[in-house]
Amino acid sequence: MKRIAVENLQSLFAAVSAKKQLYIPADDSAGQAKFTLWSEGTVLTEKLNTVRSAKDLFFPQVENLVNFKVSSKKIEILENRDSSEPFVVFGVRACDCRSFDILDTVFLSDPVDTYYQSRRENGLVITLACNRPAETCFCGVFGIDASDPAGDVTCWMDKAYLYWRANTERGQELTKSLSVLEDCDESSVDAIREASKQILQKLPLNDLDLTDFRENKLLDVFNDSAWGELSESCLGCGTCTFVCPTCQCYDVQDFDNGREVRRFRCWDSCMYSDFTMMAHGTNRPTQKERFRQRFMHKLVYYPNNNNGVFGCVGCGRCLQKCPIHMNIVKVTKKLKEGMV
Repeated sequence: MKRIAVENLQSLFAAVSAKKQLYIPADDSAGQAKFTLWSEGTVLTEKLNTVRSAKDLFFPQVENLVNFKVSSKKIEILENRDSSEPFVVFGVRACDCRSFDILDTVFLSDPVDTYYQSRRENGLVITLACNRPAETCFCGVFGIDASDPAGDVTCWMDKAYLYWRANTERGQELTKSLSVLEDCDESSVDAIREASKQILQKLPLNDLDLTDFRENKLLDVFNDSAWGELSESCLGCGTCTFVCPTCQCYDVQDFDNGREVRRFRCWDSCMYSDFTMMAHGTNRPTQKERFRQRFMHKLVYYPNNNNGVFGCVGCGRCLQKCPIHMNIVKVTKKLKEGMV
């Protein structure tokens, strides 16, 4: 276990940044926290979580996959992929760290997404335990311990020190190279962990029961009459999917500038009316069907195919950002009424 005085955090960030690109959660000009490339003077946010998760660093919102040049019947493929440089992302919360496991099952299964794979192999994750979880947090429902998160390195912070524990070989290598860290006893974080656990146990959503969803009730949930009522007020804006750390849907678009064709991958949302649009139209023409698809995937489809692991990590972003206050917790509770 290592530590550094909070007043010397900039020295730590400078030391890490000297070895690899470093991203930390920092406030932007609008006062919202987001993962930002560190430079001298960039200050760690005091907010609990970023508006969007660290998923952006491994699965960017927009990505130029490849370019083409077309001449008559000849097509020339222009490989434009940037070789992913090693980087460090600091301050990842326990919920976002768990989301990487879910994304890995999607992008690292055959056929492997080599764009995502390259970033995962080059990205070192430093997590930061939660001292002040919000009332919208419910990561504990999914077995996530916000007081002791995973990652290559785990950190805790109080008013005096940032505590640092290397968990993996990569984390240990980075730790050895940072002379600004000093040794300390691991018991130094016991009080921080205990105080966090006390708060986590008292959160209003801590007792959310997903037991019924662990049973194979796919058709019962799919045909529940509550979907009509739940989806009635949904705007189909897609905000919930864009702030979600586990959503992985994307679209591929070609842009012809007259000289070459650029192929982009960009995030998409199952809440949009043109999602998976094909020549015949779309498979889900109504808002009810699109709304149902999102929550069925999180609560039923994904766990059924992944040993009971849910496609949600309880970060609470959809609770905070939905303009009509509809979210996975409300959906879960309403569907449980029908199951009972």
